[in-house]
Amino acid sequence: MAEQHSDQQFVEYVVKAIVNHPEDVSTDRTVDEMGVLITLKVNPEDMGYVIGRSGQTARSLRTLLKIVGAKNNARVNLKIFEPEGSRRPPRREYADAAPSMSSHEDVSTEMVDDLKI
Repeated sequence: MAEQHSDQQFVEYVVKAIVNHPEDVSTDRTVDEMGVLITLKVNPEDMGYVIGRSGQTARSLRTLLKIVGAKNNARVNLKIFEPEGSRRPPRREYADAAPSMSSHEDVSTEMVDDLKI
């Protein structure tokens, strides 16, 4: 096994703590003229935990990783590998998948009209 750097260890440590299949977490670290790129792979069932609601967990992880990189005078970026079978549809399908809610006339309240609260 290749030597792991502190940025790579950090990503694995945090991600393993939040997923259901920590044994499936792996990272690949490459360095080029742009800086360090860490590619994260997780079990497809765990993608939601890594991405988070509206991408908040992934964004936070990237922010913390940049701080770890800055401490070592390196520009570090994180790429999350999306395997086939991950729970979210590809980005281009989002617009088609979301129902249009352009006016209130589209929404039926029939089912809750008789509720007594």
